[in-house]
Amino acid sequence: MLIPPSEWESERDRHLSLLGLPATADPFLERLTENLKASLAALEEAREAGRVTIGKDGALHLSTLEALPTDGIPRRTRDLLFKAIGTAQFADLMMEVDVHTGFSEVLLARKARDAKELVSLYGALMAHGTEIDAKGVAAMIQQVDAAAISNTMRVLEMSGRLSRANARVVEFQRTHPITELWGTGQRASSDSMSLDTSPHLFYARVDPRRRTHAVGIYTHVLDQHGIVYNQPIVLNERQAGVAIEGAVRHSDTREDGGLLALAVDTHGYTNVGMAVSKLLGFDLCPRLRNLSERKLYLTRGMEVAKDLAPIVDHGISLKPIRDGWDGLLRLVASIKSGRVSAVVALQRFGSAAQGDPIYRAAEQLGKLLRTLFLCDYFSNVEFRREMHALLNRGESVHELQRTIYTGKVTPERGRRRDEIIAISGSLTLLTNLVIAWNTQRMQSTVDAWRGKGQRVDDDWLRRMGPAHSAHVNFRGTFRFPVEQYQDMLLEAAPWQAAAGS
Repeated sequence: MLIPPSEWESERDRHLSLLGLPATADPFLERLTENLKASLAALEEAREAGRVTIGKDGALHLSTLEALPTDGIPRRTRDLLFKAIGTAQFADLMMEVDVHTGFSEVLLARKARDAKELVSLYGALMAHGTEIDAKGVAAMIQQVDAAAISNTMRVLEMSGRLSRANARVVEFQRTHPITELWGTGQRASSDSMSLDTSPHLFYARVDPRRRTHAVGIYTHVLDQHGIVYNQPIVLNERQAGVAIEGAVRHSDTREDGGLLALAVDTHGYTNVGMAVSKLLGFDLCPRLRNLSERKLYLTRGMEVAKDLAPIVDHGISLKPIRDGWDGLLRLVASIKSGRVSAVVALQRFGSAAQGDPIYRAAEQLGKLLRTLFLCDYFSNVEFRREMHALLNRGESVHELQRTIYTGKVTPERGRRRDEIIAISGSLTLLTNLVIAWNTQRMQSTVDAWRGKGQRVDDDWLRRMGPAHSAHVNFRGTFRFPVEQYQDMLLEAAPWQAAAGS
């Protein structure tokens, strides 16, 4: 599945140019060594300042992150902001965002021909993206029947449509100036959430926390709160591959270079994954379990301060990295070009691949990169705070997703791969619709307040987020006001098109 050897020989320089990597390992290792020395010096300064301590048992201890100073104003401002926004019906919210983004046109590959087709599409989104089936959604909407919704649900299973619709909604959300206070869009977090399901589903595994069968929905959430990638996964497996795959595929669509840092938890990290992500152009930033027991791996002979010696392991050799560099570059270029997914690549080069030159190179390089990351994480309080904030934003988005999808996947659904992908994509789209609508309303409310001379500090807004759902009614009897937006959302009748021309 990798680039064939003959093609790699002829196209190697082009791939290296796209990746921005040297042909040999030495230039890369020289820069890495210099960065390691600087980071170790910063860690020693943090130890001297008391922000990091090393116990007699050789375990490392960090000072607790202090809460940001506040007098309650940001929280009160948030409450007043959403009180001014008011309540919303989910049906109205969906149509308003559709007017701005045209996601229904993306899903149908054309504008809806009539109101019934448009409402059927919205109903199909709800049937896929919530625990309610087509019959239940038809009972809620009453503008279409269950058969029309079921037929449209098959349309949403067509490859690529939901991801393109999600991209449109996220881009609309990011056009609002308030999102620049939340982040640059070049950092993200990724994690999975589990949906309870039948044990007969192919993807189903026992969730170790809740002891129920579930399927994982893995999402990448920007620092600006939008979900830019989603994929159903099997629980209880390492998630480094899917974390890297989502970051790469998102970055492929961006002209600004895409993601520069991706925060993950322990499940989203391996040493090989650390190396692969760095060579692909972004940093994998894991929040590791048992952090106090983690060692700093350095090359043999690298000098380190005496007080840091208990947490240092000089067991890294650069020779495997040099010997396996070409194979490692070929692997990374194959992932970047799409010949093989990062999920499959990291499964192939997991711990079972010990002895393989590529695995040895990636394992040794990954340990060095993890040391560099840990030095920054230990010594730089603001960096540590930023990583925690990214992961917390991802958790807040998952809370919103659980508000939308409150039940379990029924035994009749999710048996086909296309269907489980549609469930994941529809839930993501419904979540992004709420985030985009909230962002728009927050922006317009803040602009109105400032226009009246009311003070709204950017520091207050920076600590708020649009993943809020208490004011949105997701259940009950819905009516989609198609007549208000039909000129923008429906295809013009032939006589109207002729008159317009």
